[in-house]
Amino acid sequence: MMALTKRRTWVYFIPYGLWLALFVIAPVALIIYQSFFDLGQHFTLTNYSTYFRSATYLKMTLNSVWYAFLITLFTGLISYPTAYFIHQLKHRQFWLLLVILPTWINILLKAYAFIGIFSQAGLANQFLTFIGIGPQQILFTNASFIFVATYIQIPFMILPIYNALDDLNPAFVNASKDLGASTWQTFRHVIFPLTLPGVKAGVQAVFIPSLSLFMLTRLIGGNKVITLGTAIEEHFLTTMNWGMGSTIGVVLIVAMIVVMLLTGDQKTKGGTPR
Repeated sequence: MMALTKRRTWVYFIPYGLWLALFVIAPVALIIYQSFFDLGQHFTLTNYSTYFRSATYLKMTLNSVWYAFLITLFTGLISYPTAYFIHQLKHRQFWLLLVILPTWINILLKAYAFIGIFSQAGLANQFLTFIGIGPQQILFTNASFIFVATYIQIPFMILPIYNALDDLNPAFVNASKDLGASTWQTFRHVIFPLTLPGVKAGVQAVFIPSLSLFMLTRLIGGNKVITLGTAIEEHFLTTMNWGMGSTIGVVLIVAMIVVMLLTGDQKTKGGTPR
């Protein structure tokens, strides 16, 4: 009976193992392999040497981290109060559905929608003209890029925070109030610390993709926002320097692993998250 159970477990693992091998392990392995070859397909470490010695690439790296940090920060500041408010509502599932709905729309369509809104004749400038300020250059700026990227990432931050709030045992909140804690003290010392794993999951879901944004940098930022994602696109599609593009990809993969380690739940020997 035990052998049959183990055999069934392995049978269930096969589709997942194949998917993991074909669409995760193999692409990452190919990127790492390609990063050691130059334009002439000769094995070399020049790509890594060029990356870490180039002020341009290091500046791109800092830009990517900075923009990803800002996007994550603004997304978190908007998402936590939103998730907390939705969790207090009676028809919370309906409002949560409204939050999820924008994720069903292709990111390219959303980008073009914002191009129309932020253009010189768009709704934003029409409103500014109406209140007497006059048309402004909104599109193709750093602010517009951060705004649109934040808007797109908000649902991916709200969902894990909402789930953490939903999993919170109300007994802890009630105990805090019974002991005389104010609403702010209850939130600061009980609710927020206990829902921090949801915040960390949201940071992972937002910060990691934001590191490699390239479509929005072109359509909304107008190539004024240069990130590592933009550099990868240039190397693979324009200069055809796949080795350098793969090297930058490896750097992004390492950065993503570091972010996951920093935001992951550390556990004590007893298995309880700190």
